[in-house]
Amino acid sequence: MRAGRALVCGFAILVATAVGSAADAAGQQQNRNTSAQNAQAQQRVAARPATTRPATTRQATTRQAATRHVVQGGTRATAPAGRTGEPALTPVSFRGAALGGTPILHVAQSAGLSCVPFARMATGMQISGDARLWWYNAAGSYARGNAPERGSVLAFKSSGGMRRGHVAVVSRVVNDRTILIDHSNWAGPGIRRGTVMRGVTVIDVSDRNDWTAVRVQVGWDNDSFGRVYPAYGFIYNRPHGARILTAQAEPMQEVAEAPSPHVLQHERLAQTLGR
Repeated sequence: MRAGRALVCGFAILVATAVGSAADAAGQQQNRNTSAQNAQAQQRVAARPATTRPATTRQATTRQAATRHVVQGGTRATAPAGRTGEPALTPVSFRGAALGGTPILHVAQSAGLSCVPFARMATGMQISGDARLWWYNAAGSYARGNAPERGSVLAFKSSGGMRRGHVAVVSRVVNDRTILIDHSNWAGPGIRRGTVMRGVTVIDVSDRNDWTAVRVQVGWDNDSFGRVYPAYGFIYNRPHGARILTAQAEPMQEVAEAPSPHVLQHERLAQTLGR
C-alpha cells in the first residue's frame, strides 16, 4: 500500500516537472521570437531611405517702392506708392512732421553776428526790422504757424532783458515738444554775445502745445534750460497762402514739400559764402 502511494507521488512529481520545463521552454521560445521580430523591425527601419522635409523658410522681400506721405485727420502717415487707399497707416505723433521743411544755408561766420542777420543768411528770407517785428513784418509775405518745421524761423517776443526780441532757425524737429535751433547772439555761461551756436535745444512749455512759451538750453549744457520766453510761433520759408497739398487721393491728401520762394537768393548766398 505504501509502495503504491510512493509510486503515485513520484509519478506526479515527474509530470509536474515535465510540465514546468515545457512551460519554461515555451516562454523562452516566445522571448526569442519577440526579440527576432524586434530586430527585424529595426533592420527594416534602418533600411528605409531617409526623407528630408523641405524647410519652409520665408524669404524677406525688401520693398523699394516709393512711399507717399499722406495726411488724414491732421496727422501724417506713410503708405507704399499705389496703395494710398488702404487704411493701414503709421501715424506721426507730432504735427511738425507733416511739413518737410526747407534747406538751411551754411553760414561760415561764427562770431560777431546778431540774430537777425544770421537768420537772413541761413534762410535767405527777406524780412526787415528787429527780431521783435519779424512776426508782423512777415505777414502777407511768408506763411506763419505754430507747428515747427526745419528751415522755419522761431520768432520770440520782446520780454524782460530781451527788449528787441529774438529769432532762431529751426534745424531739426525732435518731437512735438522739442526742437533744435541754430542762432546767434544768445549769451550764456562761457558764450560771448555774437557767437553762432548750432543744435541748441528748445522745449515747448505752453499749455496748448502751440510754441507760444519756450525754454532755451543754457550755455553748452543741453540738459539745463533757462526761464520761460514768450514766442509768436514759426515763420515758414514759403509764400503766404502757398498750398503744400499738391495731389488728392480720397479719403487722404498727399503732401509734397513746398520749395523755398528764394531759390535764387539761396544760390547767391551760397556762392558768396563759398559753399
